[in-house]
Amino acid sequence: MTKKLLTKEEVSEILGITVGTLAVWRTTKRYNLPYVKSGRLVRYREQDVQAFINSRIHGGQTSCSI
Repeated sequence: MTKKLLTKEEVSEILGITVGTLAVWRTTKRYNLPYVKSGRLVRYREQDVQAFINSRIHGGQTSCSI
């Protein structure tokens, strides 16, 4: 079963942040947003991005999907 891997550009657009901010998060481990690194390529699993979004929801039973 193959899950879609997202580029850092796709994730930055989904989250509404810059690619640079994602890089800072990776290096400082500021947030628990797992990523896959192969050489210089960085990818994010779609389900990890969704779990990150869900973990940031406050104030209700809202569910969010990409």
